[in-house]
Amino acid sequence: MLEQKNDNLHEQADGQKPESNSSEVVPTDKEKALDSINASNAEEGEDLALHEQVDIPTIDYEKLDMEKLTHELHKLVKHHKVTAIKDIAEEIKKEFFRKYNELLDEKKETFLEENPDASEADFDFPLPIKVEFDKEYDEFRTLKNAYYKQLQNNLNTNLDKRLEIIDKLKNLVENSEQGTDSLKQLAELRDAWKSAGPIPKDKYNHVWNNYHFQIERFYDQLHLDRESRDLDFKYNLEQKQKLIARAQELLSANDVIKAFRELQTLHRIWKEEIGPVDREIREQIWEQFSDITKQLHDKRELLFDKLRVVEKENLNLKVAIISEIDQLSKQKITNHNIWQKEIKRVEELRQRFFSIGKVPVENNEAVWDLFKLATRNFNSSKNTFYKELKKDQQDNYAKKVALIEKAKELKDSEDFDRVTPIMKKIQDDWKLIGHVPRKHSDQLWKEFKEACNSYFDRLHSIKNSEMQEEQEVYNRKKEYLDLMKGFQLSGDHKTDLAEIKNHINNWKSLGRVAQNKRFIEGKFNKILDVLFDKLSMSKRETEAVKFNNRLESILESNDKRKLQNEAVFIQRKIDEINSNILQLENNLAYIQNATNDNPFVKEVNKNIEKHRDDLKIWEDKLNQIREMDNE
Repeated sequence: MLEQKNDNLHEQADGQKPESNSSEVVPTDKEKALDSINASNAEEGEDLALHEQVDIPTIDYEKLDMEKLTHELHKLVKHHKVTAIKDIAEEIKKEFFRKYNELLDEKKETFLEENPDASEADFDFPLPIKVEFDKEYDEFRTLKNAYYKQLQNNLNTNLDKRLEIIDKLKNLVENSEQGTDSLKQLAELRDAWKSAGPIPKDKYNHVWNNYHFQIERFYDQLHLDRESRDLDFKYNLEQKQKLIARAQELLSANDVIKAFRELQTLHRIWKEEIGPVDREIREQIWEQFSDITKQLHDKRELLFDKLRVVEKENLNLKVAIISEIDQLSKQKITNHNIWQKEIKRVEELRQRFFSIGKVPVENNEAVWDLFKLATRNFNSSKNTFYKELKKDQQDNYAKKVALIEKAKELKDSEDFDRVTPIMKKIQDDWKLIGHVPRKHSDQLWKEFKEACNSYFDRLHSIKNSEMQEEQEVYNRKKEYLDLMKGFQLSGDHKTDLAEIKNHINNWKSLGRVAQNKRFIEGKFNKILDVLFDKLSMSKRETEAVKFNNRLESILESNDKRKLQNEAVFIQRKIDEINSNILQLENNLAYIQNATNDNPFVKEVNKNIEKHRDDLKIWEDKLNQIREMDNE
């Protein structure tokens, strides 16, 4: 059977209209659908390798990180021909460099912020995965360049072969006589044409038109054997009807894109491999085939319209994410925990951004640039905050080191009364100091804790010992107090006074009790008051003994301030009494005819004498203090 390769879909022999050169003619929807297939086949005719069916899974490369993108490129280069993966490889490269440049911008920005005196020329950020990707892509590019260099040579060689075949076909039409010999020569030329291989796409239509023209001339100008021609027409009709049937099945296919791709192949077979049919039905079957083509083309356009709607929705979603990141970048955040929360939030938004599908191609670059700008602004604000935080942490580090040094100086001190308040203040100051660099935090705390614990453990140990001793003193004084309750005076003033003083000394020798047990001293003093009253001692003598006892207690405490405070208090009492005496004497001076037997005068004089007696008591106390100071 004769086979014919036609050059395009506008062939008169199969009911197709010739191309018009008029610029005023507006193509119909059917013609647009046919032109779409014709243009694709013309381009792909340059490289037959593109016709190979290669099952490469579709992947959304926007969602992959740089490591996974590099791995995907490696798999493609290793397992597929360069012609099958060239578009995918370029898509992977584009996505890889988007992510790489974004990372590079962030690192450069951080570097310049941390090194204000540096320039961009000083920035260097080697990334191992970039080296690995370049290696994989260089291998792909080498294979691609070698392939296309060889392909170009082949295309030119094949073009020469096809032009030669056209010339032979022209000679056959013009010089041959009817008969089977002509059919045999035509069949040989068609076989040679079929095996001639691809040619440059810019020559594709012209060469196919010439070839088709000569084939049509052969059928139209030579008087072939009717039976042979009818058989050829019948065979061609059957083949084209099969293509129509398959095209009809494609209308029901779920994968419209794949179905349209197969339809392109059907058109190429119709045009390039199957010869003409009888003139009476050429237009009819072509209209049938082209109607199906338009229906499938419309389905594809409808699918594209839906995809464009989805892409616009994706665009809105991505713009909303960009806007949210932009708002976050403008916040005035001064807290580390809040920053960490927002950093996590931005990372979630970034993941959502990459999980959203494609946007309209005309918006793709703009959306990506806006996304990078928003994230860059956020990172800039974040880096500025942490740069300041780092400075604050260095200051805090110096403050904590100073406190540690001070604590270490005092940790072995025995002057607990003076040092304890200082150590407590050191601990309070430590709490007020903010964070330090994480790498120093644990070590600083360890040193500070050891110094403080060393001091306060010794303090608590001594305090516990003192508390135990004070409890024992309290128990002894309690027993002695019970003994004092049974003490009886002998009646001999001198002997009893000596005995009382002996009890006082014994009491003092028992030691000091805890502050919360000081009430026992009051009980002992009450017993002394009762005993002194029974001795009929003067108030001045009694107060002297009592005050001497008090002074010895103050001296035992080794607190000079208490002694000074006591002296100040006594001096104020002396001044107060002198003032009262003076006031009373002034009052007497205003009384006319004041006599000693005047009741009022008697009362005033009595008060003056009482004040003078008290004055002597207080003066005695002050003298006792002064004598102690002189000692």
